Amino acid sequence: MESKLATVSEPARPATVDAVSRVLAGALMLQPDVAAGLSAETRLFGHLPELDSMAVATVLTALEDAFHIHIDDEDVSAEMFETLGGLASYIDARLGTR
Repeated sequence: MESKLATVSEPARPATVDAVSRVLAGALMLQPDVAAGLSAETRLFGHLPELDSMAVATVLTALEDAFHIHIDDEDVSAEMFETLGGLASYIDARLGTR
C-alpha cells in the first residue's frame, strides 16, 4: 500500500490547518501565545521545543481521535512533521478531501 503522505502535493485546506493547529496546541499543552502564532508555515519537529520524539505519539493519538482516522506507522516520518501545513495536508489526504 502506497503511503498517503507520498501523494500529498497540494497545500492543506485552511480549515484543516486551523483544526490541526488546535489539536497540536492541546496535545502539547502549548502556551496561548505560542498556539496563537501557529500557521501552515510553522516548522514543527526540531523547531517547536514541545514537540520531541516522546510527544510525537501523543500528537498522533490526538490527531487520530480528533479526525477519526488511523495513521499508518509507515506514514510517520520527519517529513510528516516538518511543518504544520504538511501535517494538515497529510490529514486532508487521509480524510479524502483532496
